[in-house]
This record gives sequence, structure tokens and C-alpha cells, in this order.
Amino acid sequence: MQKEEQYIKRCLELAEMGAGAVSPNPMVGAVIVHDDKIIGEGYTSPYGGPHAEVNAVQNAIALLGEENAKCLFQQSTIYVSLEPCAHFGKTPPCADMLVSLQFQKVVVGCLDPFAKVNGLGIQKLREAGIEVVVGVLEKECQFLNRRFFTRISEFRPYVILKWAETKNGFFAPTEAEQKWISNTPNKQLVHKWRSEEDAILVGKRTALVDNPTLTNRLWKGKSPKRVLIDKNLEVRDDANLFLAQDSDLIIFNAKKTDWNGHLKYIELENFDLYLPQNILYQLYLMDVQSIIIEGGVKTIKLFMEAGLWDEARVIVGDTIWENGIPAPQINESAREKLLVGNNELKIYFKN
Repeated sequence: MQKEEQYIKRCLELAEMGAGAVSPNPMVGAVIVHDDKIIGEGYTSPYGGPHAEVNAVQNAIALLGEENAKCLFQQSTIYVSLEPCAHFGKTPPCADMLVSLQFQKVVVGCLDPFAKVNGLGIQKLREAGIEVVVGVLEKECQFLNRRFFTRISEFRPYVILKWAETKNGFFAPTEAEQKWISNTPNKQLVHKWRSEEDAILVGKRTALVDNPTLTNRLWKGKSPKRVLIDKNLEVRDDANLFLAQDSDLIIFNAKKTDWNGHLKYIELENFDLYLPQNILYQLYLMDVQSIIIEGGVKTIKLFMEAGLWDEARVIVGDTIWENGIPAPQINESAREKLLVGNNELKIYFKN
């Protein structure tokens, strides 16, 4: 079991390399082992491309030559962090490929909850006479794909709350002005987070006061879809949100529905009724698998009070204000506490 865990850990490391690129697919890593030696490895390509198992096979063929690699596969174990797919989607079923290459053994981190896979990939492998082991580092594999699992099981994106607060617990100034709390390293870290998620959301007040672009210009990779809650369309079209065209801007409002290039207005009937639920369901229908709720305090509390959050990342600055708007409160202990420069990062997960 120790060796199996070692190779699944490597699968998880590989899988993370696809963060921000594979959605709405899950992040998956695969490692091919022959006589305790890795002969091929891979992770899921950007959405629409080959899956981890295919990339691991191609990696082995590139290193060993096709004839030699295919011969070794019959005496090899392939380790995969998530159950091989069993259906035709953007690519053919990975389970069929593993059967055709006659792998000796397949070790799987966790089952795929998607209805067209869920156990069917394992079934195909076992019916072909391949030895299958399931559940190695299962919790770790499930945690890695918590975004994918949430979307499949709850029909909504995985929700990450993010805010900065002063050392004495203030979120923003009382007056309508912008005032920074976090340090420069944290700003770059936040842009890295943006590159890893599908969307980022703010409310009208944040758009008017801070005038953000919500792109990840301080980090590499794609910018997330930008989402704005603006009931009466009060944010002007010369705001930075509208001027930046790095990604779609989705405006949930009570006035109109109109899709024009990267601008997507979505009118919600009975706007104030089940607002967070309706927003998340609409985003789910648009294949948004994860979203960062970045502000302001009213917007964050809207999702918290509805119980619609999964993770919170709270940056605690080293400044103290005399007064201001109090930050939201989480009645749980932080799972992780990290120092980022002179700021503290607290990470919470909803029980």
C-alpha cells in the first residue's frame, strides 16, 4: 500500500498542473509503472484535449518507442487519481484504451461521481480481466476535485469567499472610498487564485467604489469570467469591468437579457428572491465549475446567509483602523493559517 500511495501522490501532483485549464473536466494525473520504475506519466490537457491516461501512454511511447512501450504495458500498473472515463465525450473512453493496451493492473484514487462514469469505468476494466484497486488516498483525491464533485452533486459551482480585513476586524472604510488592507505579495497571490477558478463575482458597490477590472494581470494564465450583480444597471459602461475584454462579463440584473460578444446581461425575475441560488444555477448552466466571491461585504454575507459557500480565504492585514465596516464572521476554526509577508492568510472550509 505504501508504494501505491506514493504513486497516487505523484498523480495528484501531476493533476494540479491542470488547475485553471481543464474545467469543466476534473483534474486528473496518471502514472505508468513497470518493475517499480515510472515509464510514463501525464495529466489532463486543457478542456477538449486528451485525458491524463492518454497523455501518460503517449509519454511512455515517446520515451520507449511504440512497440517496446506497448509490450511493457501488458506487465505494467497504471495509477490514476480518478476513475477512467467510460463514455464518449470530447474524447474516447479512457477505460477502453486501457483494455485495448492490456494493462496488467489499474490503481484508482477515487470513483468519478459523473453518472456516465460512476463505477462503469471500473466495471469495464474488471470485465476485461484487469486487476483493479480502488480507494488509494481516496479523501485526498476527492479533495483535489472538490470543484468538480460539487458541480456534479449540487448543480452549482464551488464557491470560494475571499476578503481582506484589518487586524482589528474591519472590512472596508465607512465612507465610499478605496483603502488597501493586504500587501503586495497577497495581491499577486489573489491573481494566481483567479487564474485557477472559472469566475469571480462582485456586487454593485464594489464595482462603483473600487472600479476593479477583476483580471489576473499579475499572474500568468487565463482571466476568469467576471460576474457583476447590478439590479438596476447603475454601473456605467466606461467602468473598468466593461473596458477590460480579457474574459466574459456577466451582469445579473432586473432590467434586460442581452448577449453581445463578451458582455452578457442576464435578467432575473423576482430579482431579490433566492438571488444567490439563482445566480449559481445560471452559472452552473454556463459550465462554471468554481467561483470566487470577492465583495463587498453585503454580497459575501448574501451567500453566507444562504449557506452557499464551500471555502473562505481571509487575508488579515497588519493595519488597525479606528472604525469601518465590520468583516463577515465565520463561526469555525481556520483549517490553515499561513504567513504571506506581514499578512496572515486564514483558510476555512464549510462543514
